[in-house]
Amino acid sequence: MEKTQSCDKKVTEKRVAVVGAGGVGGYLAGMLGRVCPHLTIAARGRRKEALEKNGLVLHSEYKGEITVRPARVARTTELGEQDIIFICVKNYSLEEVCREITPAVKEDTILIPVMNGVNPGERVRALLGKGKVVDALIYIVSFSNEDYSITQQGNFARLCVGVKGGACEEQVDEAAALLAAADIDVTKAEDIEVEIWRKYILNCAYNVTTAYYDNDIGQLRADKKKTEEYEALVREAEQVALAKGVAIKKEHIDAIIERFHHGYADNATSSLQRDVRAGRRSEADVFSGYIVREAKKLGISVPVSEKMYRKLRQFQ
Repeated sequence: MEKTQSCDKKVTEKRVAVVGAGGVGGYLAGMLGRVCPHLTIAARGRRKEALEKNGLVLHSEYKGEITVRPARVARTTELGEQDIIFICVKNYSLEEVCREITPAVKEDTILIPVMNGVNPGERVRALLGKGKVVDALIYIVSFSNEDYSITQQGNFARLCVGVKGGACEEQVDEAAALLAAADIDVTKAEDIEVEIWRKYILNCAYNVTTAYYDNDIGQLRADKKKTEEYEALVREAEQVALAKGVAIKKEHIDAIIERFHHGYADNATSSLQRDVRAGRRSEADVFSGYIVREAKKLGISVPVSEKMYRKLRQFQ
């Protein structure tokens, strides 16, 4: 993959919306808000009140302290027609969100779901039936704070976009140009399905192990058994991907394991861990249940995934 060099100033003048202003959406909104004069952030309740009063506040170890005031903060049902929409919500909210944003989506609206799992783009296509979906994924450690500001940890926050299904190269280029203009690290994938699965395999270990033990990455790395289980989760997800015909390579898996040992800050946590700790509904089914079910269909043994899913599924 090559980092895009495109930076079309005109794309920043388009009507851009971010739906879901948590860790991922908040980071994107903070970066986009510096260059997009027509940015709308979808929010409701106390988050909406905080954004209207204080703006979007981003504490980023990678990009610094950023505060932006979007043109509008609106409920998802009141976005108005948009040219580009970033969908950054939990998987269990996607159906409701797509229903609510339908009036904002034109036939040529670019929809960019930046979510967990292997099939959010396919689900958006099926749920909306209009617009142009650009598949995407992001590598980031970020979360929303009690005051609705956003914290991003570590020296990386990289988004990847690509062609899959109904989107064409033109929409992918436009999405990449907008992200680059906002100083968001972005690459265009030659095979977006492989990239989505690489991220998914990583999360099958990262999110699941941190949530299961309620440990940060430093605590996991310091424990031999937990480290072995982390690596076992990577291998189990890899087996499922290969059995499904995804072109995952050895170097992809080696890089995921290397990142665990050397790529994260010791205090790094996961979204699944934070949700489980708080007793909130979580994406345990996305990170763990999917692998367990697919492995069963394919006749693959995934004992560590099964063990951890038994505990975590009560929070899905």
